[in-house]
Amino acid sequence: SSVRTAVLDPLRDALDVMQTRWFELWVGTWPTAIDWTGAVVNTFVVASLESFSELLFPPSHDHDRELREDHETYDRWAVENELNLYFSQSTAYYFGENVFSIRNQAYDDMLWVVLGWLDAVKFVNSHARRQCRYVTSIQPWHGAQYTNAFAHRARVFYELARRGWDESLCGGGMMWNPSLEPYKNAITNQLFIAASVGMYLHFPGDCNGSPFVVSDARSARLPLITPHEPQFRRAAVDAYDWLKRSNMTNHQGLYVDGFHVTGWNRNGSVGTGKCDERNEMVYTYNQAVILTGLRGLWESTGDQTYLEDAHRLVRNTLRATGWSLDTAQASGNSSWAGLGRDGILEDFCDHMGTCNQDGQIFKGIYFHHLVHFCQPLPSQALVPGLTAVADKDTALLHQQSCREYAPWVVRNAQAAMATRDDNGRFGGWWGAREEWEEKIGTPTGAVDYRNGDHHASLELERGRWRDDAWLSSRSSESIVPKGDLNDRGRGRTLETQAAGVAVVRALWEFLDK
Repeated sequence: SSVRTAVLDPLRDALDVMQTRWFELWVGTWPTAIDWTGAVVNTFVVASLESFSELLFPPSHDHDRELREDHETYDRWAVENELNLYFSQSTAYYFGENVFSIRNQAYDDMLWVVLGWLDAVKFVNSHARRQCRYVTSIQPWHGAQYTNAFAHRARVFYELARRGWDESLCGGGMMWNPSLEPYKNAITNQLFIAASVGMYLHFPGDCNGSPFVVSDARSARLPLITPHEPQFRRAAVDAYDWLKRSNMTNHQGLYVDGFHVTGWNRNGSVGTGKCDERNEMVYTYNQAVILTGLRGLWESTGDQTYLEDAHRLVRNTLRATGWSLDTAQASGNSSWAGLGRDGILEDFCDHMGTCNQDGQIFKGIYFHHLVHFCQPLPSQALVPGLTAVADKDTALLHQQSCREYAPWVVRNAQAAMATRDDNGRFGGWWGAREEWEEKIGTPTGAVDYRNGDHHASLELERGRWRDDAWLSSRSSESIVPKGDLNDRGRGRTLETQAAGVAVVRALWEFLDK
């Protein structure tokens, strides 16, 4: 439609600003990124290429007519050129990614890498298939040559990360960081679920025995892995079963950050051995990644409970922004609702301008995974005999539910686009208003590790947490300069721009529902 096509230019502009300003081809990365945000930014780039590919090669039998009509409303050849440009930059990032650093980081850092390169594999395969319907050529699309490399990268980091699964404490669950005292948190477990089911559904197999970054001498060479191995589906099912039993959601039905184990210490005592010290902090991205995991679990098992759980979480999240699903409208007031206000998604750090590099990309992660979850359910099996097909009622219910979320997506995209400065750079606090500047207290029992620079506030050499290490300096960080509220703190960065790309892409995708 003409309305949807009008969203194309803002998406292209957002990508152009991000890549022109922050990506450096000569090093194959975004130099201001940290390792995990770089992996996420690349994932957003690849996701945008998927949207471009669907636009360029629509699934229509009358594709000649459709291409002629589309060419009248947008510059088809410019979009195709941008697709190839950004794909070349993504492949450069494959070589620029600091894999030797990430291998020594937390398990969640590793799992962002897995999800990103699995998405790249999916994009390459889908774009090559679409192009084959339109272009008569003996040779496949040139991007197909990277499939095995992308898959191997995903496989290596999955093998490293799965070591974080632990049943000696709390009856299961993924540890966050092997260098610290036990912390079983929402994001690491959600990532493990999504990565495991992604490996089951989309991993093409790997016959490359070179471990590259696997240091275990017992694994000098990696064994052959074939597509759709049941071990991956089993890992995802078990991990979600544990997460659902873990009591990691609050009274609003939102995931809190995670659990410590009371009394655990390094002298050999496991304390209670239970996840019984809950950090009540709530983040937007903790409501996000599990959506991809639950959709994949449904497709892997056919169990509709997974879809029901995901839609319930989406609805809880929307309500926690002050949005009414009954009226499809925002509350119209500034009252904090749990994850935002007046229908706009927000992290606790946004209004004070204290988000660190992690927190600035969280909202983008939410919209990325919401888009993935709300794609139409398959009418044909991805793998006949192994994966589910939606019956008409289930497919329709899923589609109708996702359509109900579209006005909320529109509101958030408009709020995000309103933060752009004269150079097209997105701010981090969407819908920022001076009258909303008053500090909001974090929930009782919550510690904001993510936006207090948790890397600095943890005494890694002792493997201990210091919850208050950054709080003493926070008052000085919260001094608000005159002018644009989105210039406070870290200001406009690669991460705020990437979040802008993700929410504008969500607008593009939801306007098609």
